[in-house]
Amino acid sequence: MKRKSTQSVRFSSNPVLHAKLPPWRSRFVLFLLFAGFATLMVRALYLQGLSNEFLQRQGESRYARTLVLPASRGKITDRNGVVIASSVPARAVWAIPEDVKAPPDKLAELANLLGIPLRDLQRKLSNEDKTFVYLKRQLTVETADKVAALGLEGIHQQRETMRYYPEGEMVAHVLGFTNIEDKGQEGIELAYNSQLAGRAGSRRVIKDRLGRVVEDVQAVRSPANGHDLTLSIDTRIQYLLFSQLKAAVDKSKARGAAAVVVDTRTGEILALVNLPTYNPNAREGLNGGQLRNRALTDTFEPGSTIKPFSIALAMDLGRIRPTSTFDTGNGRMTFFGRSISDTHGYGVLSTAGVIEKSSNIGTSLIANLIENREMWNKYSELGFGQVPKLDFPGAVAGRLRPYDRWRPIEKATMAYGYGLSVSLVQMAQAYTVFARNGDMVPLSFLKTDREPTPTQVYTPATARTMRKMMEAVTGAGGTAVQAQVMGYRIAGKTGTARKIINGAYSTKYVASFIGLAPASNPRLVVAVMMDEPTTGSVYGGAVAGPVFSNVVGGTLRLMGVEPDAPFKSLVVPDVPLMEEVL
Repeated sequence: MKRKSTQSVRFSSNPVLHAKLPPWRSRFVLFLLFAGFATLMVRALYLQGLSNEFLQRQGESRYARTLVLPASRGKITDRNGVVIASSVPARAVWAIPEDVKAPPDKLAELANLLGIPLRDLQRKLSNEDKTFVYLKRQLTVETADKVAALGLEGIHQQRETMRYYPEGEMVAHVLGFTNIEDKGQEGIELAYNSQLAGRAGSRRVIKDRLGRVVEDVQAVRSPANGHDLTLSIDTRIQYLLFSQLKAAVDKSKARGAAAVVVDTRTGEILALVNLPTYNPNAREGLNGGQLRNRALTDTFEPGSTIKPFSIALAMDLGRIRPTSTFDTGNGRMTFFGRSISDTHGYGVLSTAGVIEKSSNIGTSLIANLIENREMWNKYSELGFGQVPKLDFPGAVAGRLRPYDRWRPIEKATMAYGYGLSVSLVQMAQAYTVFARNGDMVPLSFLKTDREPTPTQVYTPATARTMRKMMEAVTGAGGTAVQAQVMGYRIAGKTGTARKIINGAYSTKYVASFIGLAPASNPRLVVAVMMDEPTTGSVYGGAVAGPVFSNVVGGTLRLMGVEPDAPFKSLVVPDVPLMEEVL
């Protein structure tokens, strides 16, 4: 077999290399290269020099942030300068979920420090799609330092403030509280939020992915701090009222209670307490009963505490005199087909006797001398059926039906406190007419040095006469001997009204006492209301009277008011307390 001979062919002799290409092709390729380069240059010049807004926006959306420079919320002080609400430093703990690397024991320790369940913490950190998540806000600085000491990767902190209330539950219903964004939600914090909050500033910066500020890119707008607020509240009187009211609630096992102390010269509210209450510094698990500001938001039928107003109206109109007499019979009488009763048969009573014995029948006989429209106008002048002008959230108007819709019996029942509803603050304001010789002043939660603008409701002579009549209520034959204050003359009125439940009067009561002190030259109006006392007496004189007595005695001494009566008790032992009950 013959072997074929192979001939080696050199690369340089390859026929392809000898092919001739047209010259224009190389020039065309070179042209395309230069054209592409020129296009890129033009595009780069356009984007970076002539129209760079788009790229800047895209870059800023990834790295630029507008930092809010929070304004410092104004402090709230009592009338003596005691701070009762202020903003303190706090920390917000946040994380980048995908960066968090923590062993189970450290994670459990973190959850414990943050005060959240471990399962909730794990859920927040399990979402790796998020680049930012809050773990806990408004954490105390001390606790935040302990979190930082754990040294967990991906866990970061930022500064913020939180509201702190040194007096706690004692002033909760007056001050209210703020939310996590430091905005007022209740009470004074809500009513004066714009004044307290100020105006936040801003700072435009560039941050890296760990949240660290790299560069300022815009001028800083400085924050404007909020204004401080001085309330009319006196924390010394507030504490006295709180402790006395709480003791009374514990003793009577009442469902709730409210009380208010008013300076009759200025209309300033010196103290206001509601029970049950809450701690505004720890609001977890609150319910509606704790949050309710009963003195302003709850209405009730006032019972006998309203009798002085209808009787004073009859005297102002000249229909009766203090010495006029009324036959109340054996304690039961029929009016327009309805039976009205007293707790005892008092027989013939003078006008002063009607007040002293709190006679429903005597009050009804007096009301029969007044026209419907006259009574409705006077009650409206006193503020019943109208929202108090207090600049306080939640204040209610109560209920006062138009006079042309009253049934014949309603004028009588309204004269002794049934068929209309009021709030405790409305009643306290109305009683200033007897403390100020017939004129009524608006109430205020803010301290003021200006004289209030009063509204004349009764003549001075009628107001002084009624005040003297109400002094007998705390005397030996009256219904509120336990409201006496050693060294001071007291004028006031008790109330014990049945509550309406499911459209019918029940065996549950609202017991109240509202009074003035000292009677010779009143400086205070104190109104006390106990809701559903269940242990011991249910009468206003026995349940609310002692609270009034202790609060008034302590407050007058704090104010340096001179005594106007002998330093001896006028209480007669074993005198049965008498009250009206429908």
